[in-house]
Amino acid sequence: MMSDSLIFEQPLNEKCRLLLRIAHLFDQLDFHLPQPDTWHARAAIQTLLDIAHVLARSDIKSDLLKEIQRYQLTLERIVHNPKVDNHLLQHVLQDLHHTHDSLINQPGKLGDSLRNDEFLQSIQQRKPIPGGASDVDLPQLQAWLHQPHAERLLYLDDWCNDVMVVREAVDLLLRMIRNSTTFTSVQATDGRFQHRCHRDMWVHMVRIALPAQPGIFAEISGGQHRFSIRFMQSIDWQQTVPITQDIEFELNICSVSTLV
Repeated sequence: MMSDSLIFEQPLNEKCRLLLRIAHLFDQLDFHLPQPDTWHARAAIQTLLDIAHVLARSDIKSDLLKEIQRYQLTLERIVHNPKVDNHLLQHVLQDLHHTHDSLINQPGKLGDSLRNDEFLQSIQQRKPIPGGASDVDLPQLQAWLHQPHAERLLYLDDWCNDVMVVREAVDLLLRMIRNSTTFTSVQATDGRFQHRCHRDMWVHMVRIALPAQPGIFAEISGGQHRFSIRFMQSIDWQQTVPITQDIEFELNICSVSTLV
């Protein structure tokens, strides 16, 4: 796979879609946290509030635990397979066990302390209003932002601690999904590609690696057993038109059933 490729990912079930959304928010948080500018501090708080909002769903904790347990059972079935790197397998099983225990030991709903923090909730209440978190509306936030960066980080790190177990679980699950299979070279005839998955495959995600070209992107649609890819070109980042020539690309169908 070329190092200058763009990778397009499409989840084929809602659980995987949720994992990708949560991971996206944590990537945003990683970008803003170390920056000393107050605008980055504002953005970090807004991202934490978005994470807390997503985690307010009552089923997220149980869903994460079920997914981890399912991977544990899948891997334990192949522990005596001579073709498997047993050292690597044991390491992955330890990661799954540790993450499972961390989630179990997390009291209450995930993100509760963020949702119950009066200061953060005063910001959350203004969030739906365009410009509602301005200094005029939130003088307490203004005062907090004008602390030294090191002192703000202490608060931010403390707020982050409540959801780091979620980040650990999401990163582990996505890493296992992405690494469950490898990329293969395929061709889209006239810019289109369709694939029907084997009935026994449990496909979580489709990944496409495409050499970076201005305005060229992949539209992926489908479900667990069938998906289609259409390659498009954006003209001046406004109008989009389908590509009608053959395109070579790399495809990774991430399937739990082939996880080793």
